[in-house]
Order: sequence, then structure tokens, then C-alpha cells
Amino acid sequence: MSVYRFLGLAACAALAACAQQPPQPGPADEAPAKAQTRPPRVVTAKPEPRDLQLPGVELSEELLFKMMLAEVAVQRGQPHVAVQTYLDLARETRDPRIAQRATEVAWNARFVSAALEAAGIWLQADPGSTQARQIIAALLVNQAQIAEAQPHLEKWLAADRGNVGPSFLQLNSLLARHKDKAAVLKLMQALAKPYPDVPEARLAVAQAAWNADEQQVSLDEARAALKLKPEWEIAALFVAQVLQRRSGEEAARYLDEYLQAHPKARDVRLTYARLLVTTKNFAEARKQFEVLVGEYPQNADVGMAVALLAIQASDFDAAESQLKRVLELNYKDPDVARYYLGQLSEERKRFDEALKWYGTVTGGEQYINAQSRFAGILAKQGKLPEARKHLQQAVAQNIQQRVQLTQAEAQLLRDANQYQAAFELLGRALEKMPNTPDLLYDHAMAAEKVDRLDVLEGNLKRLIKLRPDYAHAYNALGYTFADRNQRIDEAHGLIETALKLAPDDPFIMDSMGWVLYRMGRGKEGLDFLQKAFNLRPDAEIAAHLGEVLWAVGEQEQARKVWTEALKDHPNNELLQGTLKRFLP
Repeated sequence: MSVYRFLGLAACAALAACAQQPPQPGPADEAPAKAQTRPPRVVTAKPEPRDLQLPGVELSEELLFKMMLAEVAVQRGQPHVAVQTYLDLARETRDPRIAQRATEVAWNARFVSAALEAAGIWLQADPGSTQARQIIAALLVNQAQIAEAQPHLEKWLAADRGNVGPSFLQLNSLLARHKDKAAVLKLMQALAKPYPDVPEARLAVAQAAWNADEQQVSLDEARAALKLKPEWEIAALFVAQVLQRRSGEEAARYLDEYLQAHPKARDVRLTYARLLVTTKNFAEARKQFEVLVGEYPQNADVGMAVALLAIQASDFDAAESQLKRVLELNYKDPDVARYYLGQLSEERKRFDEALKWYGTVTGGEQYINAQSRFAGILAKQGKLPEARKHLQQAVAQNIQQRVQLTQAEAQLLRDANQYQAAFELLGRALEKMPNTPDLLYDHAMAAEKVDRLDVLEGNLKRLIKLRPDYAHAYNALGYTFADRNQRIDEAHGLIETALKLAPDDPFIMDSMGWVLYRMGRGKEGLDFLQKAFNLRPDAEIAAHLGEVLWAVGEQEQARKVWTEALKDHPNNELLQGTLKRFLP
């Protein structure tokens, strides 16, 4: 058999395969350094068999050779060669199977422009292909070309009316990350207009309106969806979510009324109980716990949900009872239940019992937390060496767990005011794992405590280079400068970057307020500090807020902030130091 005959057989097999399989995104680490952002995955239904009108292209040796060259390039991780070769073949042949394979290869390599061109050739060659149309729409949305995507999405929805509801739910995930929320709402309303009796279409519009901050439109559409499908708990929960933004009490009333009409709506009842806990209506919340447990006595998932809600409500007896019950019901992750039983025992100062429960956590997501709390109890009992030994002997399943155990040990030392020991411990760990972001950050914070600002600055700048999106690295460095009244302009720039990366973080807001105060812009800083304190009434934020209030002439308000904070945080060093300076 000649090499060309072998290539021909292999290429024909590839053509047959790619005619049946939709493009699947590949691993991120296979993409070249300059590849564009990969579009979101689009899951397509298996198309109905259709007779394709294939072009009269001769399956020449040259064509087969190019196809195999492209496939070998794919296998060898050479996407530039593979994408360009397949795209040239698609342009040359206009064969829908080759164009589909070209789309797949370009998509996996995150060459979005090439994928879009190949998918366009595919659709031109096979106008009835739902897959091609859906992928083009996804690519256009990813490229922020909403208007261009609309006709493709309309035809995709119309092509499969039997599944139009699930298709609208897919659209939500496809459009969720698009930045222009108003444009997405307009598009979704246009797409849903031909389907007024499809509840999923109405809910899709409701969700788009929610994202665009059109609350009344969101509420109206969600209620319309629920009217079409009254038992649909997802829609009921969405109505409650919209109402809760206006008023927690209004949302609670709505859920109560819904449960009266649909008493078996388990997820709604769980949400109602959670909302009652949040609004501190613990008596009514407990009634809901009892209903849930009574209706689902053998359901371990319900028991765990009720236990967690009971913990939030400080109903420790009910929580303990449910956690022990879920263990009897062979809950899928018993270590989680044991961990929370340890927490309950610790909260009640039953330390020996807490140690027993934490000691039975042998794996899972709570393993490191359990070991850290076990060591924390030993440290509180004056057994710091034993606590450190426990963490050192804990079995780490991976490097990340070993890092977490080291961080926990360093925290024990900080709690014991052994700052130099914590600094040295983290330094030794960092020598073994020099590019570990969490260790770099913690070592920098430990360096601040021992007045090694050179190490702090070096670590944080290294961390920023490794992780340019690590908001708290910028914030920590900027705050350090601001707090020492040094390099203020640089501090402001660093904190400004942090705030862009994490605009809702109260600690970064606090830093921005503080640096503005240092720059002589106290009234501007006050806005940030007040917002930060409203989000997180932390002791250090309270210290800063009070100081700036005092500086702008609001001494009584400053005293009030400090006094209230001191009740909850009597041992906070920064708060105590601030009070001594202003209220000697």
C-alpha cells in the first residue's frame, strides 16, 4: 500500500468523524501564548441526519497530504500550522466537513477569528446546519458582536421548536459574561418575542433584565414565567430574589404564600427558611426546619441543609441533632458533618469533644480546616508546641494543602505574638516553594510585623509579577506605604489598581479612604470608609473611619463608631492605639 493510499484512507475517516462531532473546546494550556480568549462552550443537540450537498472536489493526493499535515500538527501541539492549513483547505474546497474540522481546530486553539471564518464557510456550505449557526452565534457574542449574532440565534431557536425552552436556558449561560447588559436584554427580548407562551423564554428575559438592573421588567417577566408554569420552583425562587432586593420582608411574604399553594416545594421552603434566618426570625425558621425534616426524614441532603441553617440561627441543639442524624443516614460526605459537629462542640467550649470530632475528619474539603482548628484548640490550652507538631504531622494530599498547613502554623505563632518565628517559618517554606502566591503574601505580611519592609515590598512586587490580577497584593503594598505616610502617590496608584480588580472589597475601599485622607482629601476618603464599614464593620476599618470623622469635625460620630467597635473587638491593637491618641 502506498503512503498516499494510507493517507487517503485516514483522511476519509477523519472527514467522516468530523461530520458527526461538534467542536469541543480543548484545555487552556494547549493554547499558544498569544491566543485569543476562548469562547464559551456551546452544547449542541445531535443533529438529525441530512443529505449534504457536497462540492465536487477531487480527493487528490495533495488535498489528503495537507489534511494529514494539519492533523499531525494538531497532535504535536502546533496550532498555528494546523489552523492555517485547515482554514486554507476550507477556503479552497468549500466542503462543509472540512470547514467543520477547521472550526473545531481553530476553536480548540482559541483562534477566534479563524474559527469564525471557518464556521462561516461551514454554514455557507451547509445552510441547514444548526451546529454551525449556534457556534457562529457563540463566537459573535464572544466578540461583542451582538447585532450580528441575532439572526443566527433566531434561526437556531426556530430550527428546533421542540427544544426551544432548553435552548433559552442555554442562551443565558452564553450571554451571561457579556459586558453590555442593556444590549443583552434588548437581544433577549427580541429573541423571546415569538415565544410568549414559553416559560423559559420569559425567565431568560427576566434574568437578562436583572443583570441590566431593570428590576420591574425582571419581576414582571419572572411572574409571567411562573404563571405559565406555576410549579416551576426556579421561577418562584427568582421572583423572591428580585423582591428581596426591594425588601426582605416582601420576599419572605411571597415565599410563604407560594408554599401555601405548593407545600411540597422543597427548594422554596429551604430558601424561605434561609431568609428567615437572615432576617433573624428564628422562631418561624425553626418551624420550617421541622416541616422539612418531617417531610423528608430519610433525606440526608435536607438534614444537612437544615443543620447548617440551625447553626446560622445559633440553634445548636437542633444543629447537633441533624448532623448526627445525617451521619446515621450515610451522608455522602461524612467528614463535612463531623467537621461541623467539631465546630459546634468548640462553640460550646466542649474542647475535648471538639478535638474528637476534628480528629475523625480524614479527608475532603474540610480536612485542612479541621486540622487547623484542632491545633488552635491545643494552642488555646497552652500547648503551642503540641499544636505545631500536629500541623507538621498532618498528611497533606498535595502542595496546596501543605501550604495551607504552613499558613495555619504561622497563624498560631502570630496569635501568640511570636512574629519573628512566624516570619522565619514562612521564609523557610518559601525557599522550598518560591513561586507560591499564598506564601509570598503571608510572608510579606509577617515581614511587616518584624519591620522588614524590604522583604514585604520585594515579595509583593514579585507576587504582582506572577499574578497581575492579585488585587490584595497591590492593596497591601499601597496600604503599607499610606499607613507610614511614605510614597503616597505610588500608594494611591497601587490601591487604585486593586480597587479596579476588586471594586466591592471593603478592605480595599478602606485602603482607598485611608490613602485619600493621607493625601489631604479627607472628605473624599470618608465616602470610601463609610461604604467599607457598612459592608464590613471590622475593627481596623472602624479605627480609620473614626479618625477621618474626627479630622473633618464629626467628633461625636467618631466616638460612637469607636465605642461600638470596641464592644465587639476589645483587644484589637489598632483600635486601642487610635483611641489612646484621640481619647487619652
